[in-house]
Amino acid sequence: MKKLILPLLCLLITSQSFGWGATGHRIVGLIAETYLTKKAKKNIEKVLGHETLAEVSNYMDFIKSDATYRHMSPWHYATIPDEKTYKEAGTPEEGDIIVTIQRLMGELESKTFTDQDEAFALKCLIHLIGDIHQPLHVGNGEDRGGNDVKLQYFWENSNLHRVWDSQMIEGQKYSYTEYVAWINHPSDQQLTDWSSRNVLDWANESKRLRNQCYETMPEDMKLSYRYDYENIELLNQRLLQAGIRLANVLNEIYG
Repeated sequence: MKKLILPLLCLLITSQSFGWGATGHRIVGLIAETYLTKKAKKNIEKVLGHETLAEVSNYMDFIKSDATYRHMSPWHYATIPDEKTYKEAGTPEEGDIIVTIQRLMGELESKTFTDQDEAFALKCLIHLIGDIHQPLHVGNGEDRGGNDVKLQYFWENSNLHRVWDSQMIEGQKYSYTEYVAWINHPSDQQLTDWSSRNVLDWANESKRLRNQCYETMPEDMKLSYRYDYENIELLNQRLLQAGIRLANVLNEIYG
């Protein structure tokens, strides 16, 4: 019995670090693929082989089942309280998503890797650039990125983090390719405005935007059509921004 309890506890402790669900990460990966240069795409194929960005985008969540990678759980998120800057909050000793993305970008440019090899670093980077654009992955330090905010979503028990990770996306009833066809229509101005490669900028956006996740919840904590109506545009924008910025980073490294 004890052997069963420990893994379950570990799963509960680390559950806040899951980012977009499988569909969300594939959406980000597929959007990024559409903006890769020919040279970048060719060089990435040399690293990933037959796998696409969409196909490897969930790898960093997949390996959580292996205790070898448990130390990576804090790398999926950052904590910046409402009243503090990231510098004031400080980087945890175990690291966070901001410093990890910065490190991986540097390693892929220098071809010197801390953990395993280039393919491993690239898969992690693809995943984490998606994660940092989920507003609740830059938490306020009070509720584990919304995991402790218990609610009902379409009359089923859930929590705020799960709603943003996967339930609003899955509720659209699209495959990830259909979802990309729906939202991948940025204007030229948006492509320019979203071109920043500054990881801290992305984190501060999520910090600012997470307020909407909380403020649009009804008092009875029963979320359904109205909550989706008020938030799906923001969710789709973050998926699109993540894909475009991932492509920008990869074009710079591999193009």
